[in-house]
Amino acid sequence: MIIVFNPVAGMRRASLLWRVLDVLVANGIRIELAETHRPGHAEALAREAVCRGASMVVAAGGDGTIAEVANGLLGSPARLGVIPLGSANVVAHEMSLPFEPRAVAAALAFGRTRPLWPGVARGAEGSRLFVQMLGVGLDAQVVQNLPIVLKRVLGRSAYALQTLRELTFYRFAPIRLRLDGEETQAASVIVSKGRLYGGRFLLAPAACPSEPGFSVVLFDHSGSAAALLYGAALPLNLLGRAPGVRHVRARQIDFIGNELSPVQADGDSAGRTPISVTDAPASIPVVVG
Repeated sequence: MIIVFNPVAGMRRASLLWRVLDVLVANGIRIELAETHRPGHAEALAREAVCRGASMVVAAGGDGTIAEVANGLLGSPARLGVIPLGSANVVAHEMSLPFEPRAVAAALAFGRTRPLWPGVARGAEGSRLFVQMLGVGLDAQVVQNLPIVLKRVLGRSAYALQTLRELTFYRFAPIRLRLDGEETQAASVIVSKGRLYGGRFLLAPAACPSEPGFSVVLFDHSGSAAALLYGAALPLNLLGRAPGVRHVRARQIDFIGNELSPVQADGDSAGRTPISVTDAPASIPVVVG
């Protein structure tokens, strides 16, 4: 079993990995551990593993690591395993994956899968696969400027603190986009494959990660007051129903216009608009237990 580990997860989360590995080894499963050293390295390691005939590659890290490994597996029959070590672990919650070390090890050993159909964002900086969501606007600005040390120390709370910092100067420029050819605009946009956002919080109830297409959540109200209202609604699972929030199903999303808005994908910075978002060419089998 090949495990791609992101050491940026920190020592506390690394200890969870060692506990999973102890269970796997104790049950006679041979482990090959590969550490990432730079952005994009997890994708390269997964692609190399597939070329060597690996039937399963395990992503040990957060949603960004999972997305990179998934990109390396795309187009192959290899299964994607997950050891959730991130700050939010949205994909793990979305797919109802286990978190307790013995349960994680058992799921990886058993190998039952569910399909996950990723999205692909294409822009001036190239293409990028995402497995849970892509954001354009304020949340992307937060991700782009969030200090990695703050994220390691505070976990998900770091995002709330960074949001308060960003509100002092973020411009809330209108974001223009086309949804299956129909033009609209919003203050912020989240293109979601799954129902959840920021952890276990419900955002897009109609989303289905195993099927093509996206749930596009458009936030029409701009300004600090609206952002604080949306932030307060998130932990109450009311964000998807807050005032000024629209939900649209779409297969192709084109972010247009001259305004260069920040973009984040699965919690990692992904450049700036303009970009186009479409389905990946195929689904990926994710090991769920």
